[in-house]
Amino acid sequence: MATHPIANIRNFSIVAHIDHGKSTLADRLIQTTGGLAARDMVEQVLDSMEIERERGITIKAQTVRLDYKAQDGKPYVLNLMDTPGHVDFAYEVSRSLAACEGSLLVVDASQGVEAQTLANVYHALDAGHEIVPVLNKIDLPAAEPDRIKEQIEDVIGLDASEAIPISAKTGFGIDEVLEAIVTRLPPPKGDEAAPLKALLVDSWYDAYLGVVVLVRVVDGTMRKHQRIKMMGTNAHYEIDRIGVFRPKMTEVEALGPGEVGYITAQIKQVADTRVGDTITDEKRGTSEPLPGFKPAQPVVFCGLFPVDAANFEDLRAAMGRLRLNDASFSYEMESSAALGFGFRCGFLGLLHLEIIQERLTREFNLDLIATAPSVIYRIKLTSGEQIELHNPADMPDPVKIAEIEEPWIRATILTPDEYLGSVLKLCQDRRGIQVDLNYVGKRAMVIYDLPLNEVVFDFYDRLKSISKGYASFDYQLTDYREGDLVKMSILVNGEPVDALSMLVHRTRADLRGRAMVEKLKDLIPPHMFQIPIQAAIGAKIIARETVRALRKDVTAKCYGGDVTRKRKLLEKQKEGKKRMRQFGKVEIPQEAFIAALKMDA
Repeated sequence: MATHPIANIRNFSIVAHIDHGKSTLADRLIQTTGGLAARDMVEQVLDSMEIERERGITIKAQTVRLDYKAQDGKPYVLNLMDTPGHVDFAYEVSRSLAACEGSLLVVDASQGVEAQTLANVYHALDAGHEIVPVLNKIDLPAAEPDRIKEQIEDVIGLDASEAIPISAKTGFGIDEVLEAIVTRLPPPKGDEAAPLKALLVDSWYDAYLGVVVLVRVVDGTMRKHQRIKMMGTNAHYEIDRIGVFRPKMTEVEALGPGEVGYITAQIKQVADTRVGDTITDEKRGTSEPLPGFKPAQPVVFCGLFPVDAANFEDLRAAMGRLRLNDASFSYEMESSAALGFGFRCGFLGLLHLEIIQERLTREFNLDLIATAPSVIYRIKLTSGEQIELHNPADMPDPVKIAEIEEPWIRATILTPDEYLGSVLKLCQDRRGIQVDLNYVGKRAMVIYDLPLNEVVFDFYDRLKSISKGYASFDYQLTDYREGDLVKMSILVNGEPVDALSMLVHRTRADLRGRAMVEKLKDLIPPHMFQIPIQAAIGAKIIARETVRALRKDVTAKCYGGDVTRKRKLLEKQKEGKKRMRQFGKVEIPQEAFIAALKMDA
């Protein structure tokens, strides 16, 4: 028998743009329902990673079970899913939303609707959610609740007449939110007698318990010591323990339909538990898995190398540990003539890349160099074969290539009107194709198709700087399109530097090449001989700079006398420099690589 009648369960998530107060609202709901004692209360209870707290973002989906006694006197169980708000984690968001029936849409009453508010609301609507709009930060002097209500109705098309004004910081309006969850959101549906069918919402590694799996039971019941099967990986396990988060782990005997909880089953690594998979009973299994499952696909690749080659083994161990906890992060070994041994890593997006890099630096004390990020290109060879290219250094001979396709994204940018011109120019410079432009209140909403290769460099930073931080940006991958792409190599003293080669569009190659060689000219220290730095496409040099030679004044002790004596000394020096240049090795300092890879062209 399930522990709670299904009519008294509510599963909901909170969707919002970054910084609109989602985690703070979660804190208040936990506090108001008595989920934690006052002494255990910290800011952002559900953001457990140090990096999550510092950046004020949620990276892993978290869940908490709250007991609430409604005004009609009935006890309710509320399962809150705190989802990541960032575009890189969109797939995790969609799975977390699939585990709920309703959402609280949190909108900042001073900022209004932002790009990711839209993206996340559309995710929630796709999942068939009932949505309750909540206006947060109502206590700010800049709050304009009536204007924001109109904006929600105009932009999203939701009825905002009953939007709840709250202040998650002070706790104002929290009781109304709890009542709305009970009265306005629907209970889950599910059949206890049917075979077990549960959604794997998320998983993470715990040093004591192994992999902890967050599940939402749809049909049937999950019990201790039950034998289960993962339908995506066809792996079989026995459940060791089963429980719920209140927010601390609390063991229970069973989970019934509509309930959300966790299981452990001596699973060794997170890669064995795929987000979105369907869990069923080993013997009396369900025939149909839940819809919408797809393995995580890396989108952005880059090489990570230790600054000190002696730390290579430490880096390998650290990556293994991160992989335990993050199945969407993939890596394989690679070596580079310039940077030594390292790894080629795949990420869901730029934020994911940044977070993994920061965790490696911070949690494992590693000094790393990251090569320029690249995306997956599809190359059709003249032989008819199609290959995927992750690393520009591995590009086949141009003669064998029939065409190269690159990934494109559809980007939604919301920006205040005065920055619109600069934003449009940025998108045009990055080979963007404008799809739509309209106004949302005082702000412009621009929709562009852009090549992902142009976005992974520094698009986000440029967008923030030209809009003084006011523009918000959201994207999704759309398709692959053929592009006129060429491999640009950087040669130092005639030797190609593999870590700096990149695929660029032919029209932007000159610009990128010139910027790169100018940058390297200032970064490479002078040697005893001249060093040419060139950017080349195939055999054609498109840009060149020269690092001048250090000169020793060989004529210093030759005063007076015949001019041919001086000339002879200078000629001799010239010969020496020529030989030196032939056999001399150019030492490129690590800082030069790091700075050169931070492109701002």
